[in-house]
Amino acid sequence: MTPTEAGLVFVTPEAYADPARFHAACAVLRREAPIHLVEHPDFPPFHVLTKHADVLEVELHNKEWENAPRPVISTLEADQRREEQGDLLRTLIHMDDPDHRTYRGLASDWFLPKNLALLEGRLADLAAMSAQRMVDLGGRCDFARDIAMQYPLQVILSILGLPESDYPRMLSLTQELFGASDPELTRGQSMEDLMAVIQDFFVYFAALTEARKAVPTDDLASVIANAEVDGVPIGIMEQISYYVIVATAGHDTTASAMAGGMQALIENPAQLQRLRDDPSLISSAVDEIIRWVTPVKHFMRNCTSEYTLRGHTFRPGDAVLLSYPSANRDEDVFDDPFSFDVGRSPNKHLAFGFGVHYCLGAMLARMEIKALLTELVPRLRRIELAGEPAEMQTLFVGGLKRLPVNYEIV
Repeated sequence: MTPTEAGLVFVTPEAYADPARFHAACAVLRREAPIHLVEHPDFPPFHVLTKHADVLEVELHNKEWENAPRPVISTLEADQRREEQGDLLRTLIHMDDPDHRTYRGLASDWFLPKNLALLEGRLADLAAMSAQRMVDLGGRCDFARDIAMQYPLQVILSILGLPESDYPRMLSLTQELFGASDPELTRGQSMEDLMAVIQDFFVYFAALTEARKAVPTDDLASVIANAEVDGVPIGIMEQISYYVIVATAGHDTTASAMAGGMQALIENPAQLQRLRDDPSLISSAVDEIIRWVTPVKHFMRNCTSEYTLRGHTFRPGDAVLLSYPSANRDEDVFDDPFSFDVGRSPNKHLAFGFGVHYCLGAMLARMEIKALLTELVPRLRRIELAGEPAEMQTLFVGGLKRLPVNYEIV
């Protein structure tokens, strides 16, 4: 595989659904072209960064490398639509400082360790419910759909204060948003279809905003609905976008990590046995799962001033794609990076990003995965694949959409 061929995986949703193909391409680029220009007729040209050190450096220089105008890869068609009509959403990932710092601060207290610690009992209860669901399913289930997709959705929507009756709707909308490139999950392949999904989010969360303004409660939805910046209520676009990023990113990424982590444990039974023998390894296993899966596949950064990296000089307006899965398999940083090691330490993965854009929900995601492993590992007497796993076709966020398993659980 040549570097030119390897670079095309970043514009090919099917490539992310084939981990062996994708990681082989990244290995070629890390070795032969760590800063590689990708050119495709449907996309603006961009350089892809595949080395851990380069991704980290750009993350740490947020003034020289901004999110605007595109925080994630987009087609020329999508760029033209944005220029004509503006962004469909304006979430934290779309913002640069000072707006990013200001808007991040609106919800940051909810994700402080002292406040998240109050959720430990709830997380343990939900993990126990997940184990019981596996018992009730009688020794066979689709772990991705039946367990991994349900648990984090319950967590994040309970933080927002949404009723359980709305969970199926949120699950469907989340999958349609992040699965827009997957024929099994998408509502449709056109920009109009994607806009319709976002419009459905807007309708739902606009009604929620009005309800929480009228009667505030002690949930995150009330914080967002009544948020102010410099004494002025935040705009409806920023409100709805905040709900969307919390509801979707807080669910889909953790679900992907849980399902991918279970697959890794099934395919590496000695590692599962290590956890059974030494539960103290569960904390390091959580980070190894997150490194291994890396649900967020990339972010884009856009050069604001001349910048030299690895001997290449970028000019203002140049775009780079930060490949987190590649950085997390970098041979210069990780010993035996293609081995799944529940005791890996240190584990300097970049799956949550770094610097000012470090994932707001990183600690919550770790807590959720830890609670599920703590509940399941001692109770799983046996677990094995019961069919072919299937990965989502995506260019941005994704993981397993199917993980059929047979198991014995007590």
